[in-house]
Amino acid sequence: MKNNTTSLLAKIAVLGAIAFVLMLFDFPLPFIPPFYKLDFSEVAVMIGGFALGWPSAIAIEALKIILKCLFKATDTAFIGEIASFLIGCAFVVPAAIIYGRHKTRSNAIKGLAVGSICMIITGLVLNALVLLPAYSYFYHMPMDALIGMGTKLVPMIKDRFTFVLFATTPFNIIKSVLISVITILLYKRISPLLHR
Repeated sequence: MKNNTTSLLAKIAVLGAIAFVLMLFDFPLPFIPPFYKLDFSEVAVMIGGFALGWPSAIAIEALKIILKCLFKATDTAFIGEIASFLIGCAFVVPAAIIYGRHKTRSNAIKGLAVGSICMIITGLVLNALVLLPAYSYFYHMPMDALIGMGTKLVPMIKDRFTFVLFATTPFNIIKSVLISVITILLYKRISPLLHR
């Protein structure tokens, strides 16, 4: 039992460290406001969730955020990091639960689809109610200026609601699709290492 626990903790630690490193290589998308940056850290978290279960996915997600806070300064008084944790969990936990019931390719795809929908909804709500006001406050930028950044890229953006609809939501759709495709391509190749 002790060996199993030690092995599980070691796997969580390695995947958390990999997720943290992947998180460092973030980049903006040309048609989304530049404070939204895409990274592929959720691939490591999702693979961990599929192989080790949803509680491990939460632990990997938390470790990734803790490492980020230790090694890279926050510019949102940790609000961005907390939101990143919640949005990440909204994606990986439903996917890992669905895949964990019956570990088949079709269940993996179903889990990723449900996780994507949960992440998109969570991202929409958190951005509208928490993140955009936080960015406005911590960057000393009026909400109108933030919305104006979106309007320059997408003329349909007129207010906070249209901002999250036409900027945040497309960003999360792109992210969830890319993470899902990469997870499907890599999981079966990597999972034997996690089941040793």
